[in-house]
Amino acid sequence: MPVTPNSIITPQTPRTGTAVLTTASTDIDDAPSASVLLTMAGENGARVTRIRAAPRATVTATNLLLYLSKDGGETQRLVDSRLMAAHTVSNTTEIPRTDFGYSDGNPLILEAGDRLYAAATVASAAGIVVAAEWADY
Repeated sequence: MPVTPNSIITPQTPRTGTAVLTTASTDIDDAPSASVLLTMAGENGARVTRIRAAPRATVTATNLLLYLSKDGGETQRLVDSRLMAAHTVSNTTEIPRTDFGYSDGNPLILEAGDRLYAAATVASAAGIVVAAEWADY
């Protein structure tokens, strides 16, 4: 949608997305081997206010990686990471969430068409679910 110069633009369309990470991505470079698409900003950009991850089975400590791509996924640049602590999942324990720290007061701003990809440095057969909340402008 066209914008009017010198007018405030607020997020218009709430969006959510998930990615399931199962394969280890140990090549932390511009073309990671096992990254999964998490979000894609709309035609006027987006404001990401939450990214967090939860294991679906017992996990060892693993580094969760967040990549930004401006060219449809061809080149992915590392922009953030968080350590997911080791945890034994059972019917009597709460599954911990690893939060990337984004919020309304600390958003991640994306340009039009930007894509976020997630990856984990340790494989998990059952997968680690990464969830994102954002709003397109």
